[in-house]
Amino acid sequence: MKTANIEHLNTVTAKELYGMDLRPVRFVVEGLLPRGLHVFAGPPKVGKSWLLLQLAVAVSSGKPLWGLETERGTVLSLCLEDNYPRLQQRLSQLTDEPPGSLHLATLSKSLADGLCEQLTDFVREHSDTNLIIIDTLQRVRGNSNDSNLYASDYQDISLLKRIADELDLAIVLVHHLRKREASDPHVMISGTTGLVGAADGSYVLCRESPGESEANLFVRGRDIEEKTLTLTRDEELGEWVLVSCDTALTDDLNKEPVMLAVVEFVRSALSFEGTASELTERLGLDLQPNILTRKIGRYRQELMKAGVSFSPSRTGKQRLISLRWRDGDGMTVTTRGERKSSQEANPVGNTEVLV
Repeated sequence: MKTANIEHLNTVTAKELYGMDLRPVRFVVEGLLPRGLHVFAGPPKVGKSWLLLQLAVAVSSGKPLWGLETERGTVLSLCLEDNYPRLQQRLSQLTDEPPGSLHLATLSKSLADGLCEQLTDFVREHSDTNLIIIDTLQRVRGNSNDSNLYASDYQDISLLKRIADELDLAIVLVHHLRKREASDPHVMISGTTGLVGAADGSYVLCRESPGESEANLFVRGRDIEEKTLTLTRDEELGEWVLVSCDTALTDDLNKEPVMLAVVEFVRSALSFEGTASELTERLGLDLQPNILTRKIGRYRQELMKAGVSFSPSRTGKQRLISLRWRDGDGMTVTTRGERKSSQEANPVGNTEVLV
């Protein structure tokens, strides 16, 4: 018996997927905040709004955050629990040059009555928008009588995730923590598991005990390595300052000899185009070619900073690697002391690349 109106699945084989030239993950803040939907939670008065305003100023002005490069773009911050006098006072502490590409609002529609349309209209008017901050999530949620709280959480988050994906930007939702303690800080985010489960990442800011000057920022996401940053508040400047991190904030070429060999080779040869097997032979490495290909893909962004551009291609049955030296383009690598880093500060656990 035939069943009418069946829509067939669109699939791709693992072999086809492996050979695709796909765009790598794009970060608004290098190694810390990729594009997508993220939940940012913490207890009341811990300093969430201060930190996110600091983030908004950094991204909209294109300045590093804790030594991490930001992708400059227009930023929309919905400060729905604040007022303009308070925001003005905070801005005056954070910067002497407030960026014109940072837009703030204290009122918006809810998810039920037009917020998604408001966000879409804003991005249509400001095509370089790469970050939207919604402070707080609860302010844009309607009064749901849905007895299935998981479904309600998942539906609300999915609406905003669709916007983040379709508009290709990062959306950060500010939320609260449960009062109940847990060994995993991410489990303390208020709501059902549907809320965090639908998001691409979660960030939890909390102090070990009230009154402490330092706080931990716990980071977890689909496209970022899990890490814990220790921060402290500079009360005079109003900034959160990075004290330490339990892992390198970005992939460090200095800790990967194979990548250092790639940089040195391309710097000397200026260009290479061939198979992974040919590149492995030219480098004199005792390494499987497919492993070298994966390493180059993983360190693609770091290679770009080191002056090496990478693009894969395919000719017939052969998969080719194309590498080019991009000297003199303002990359932030120091090669044998010849070029200086243009970053304002190095991230903790990450040093200049010395080839």
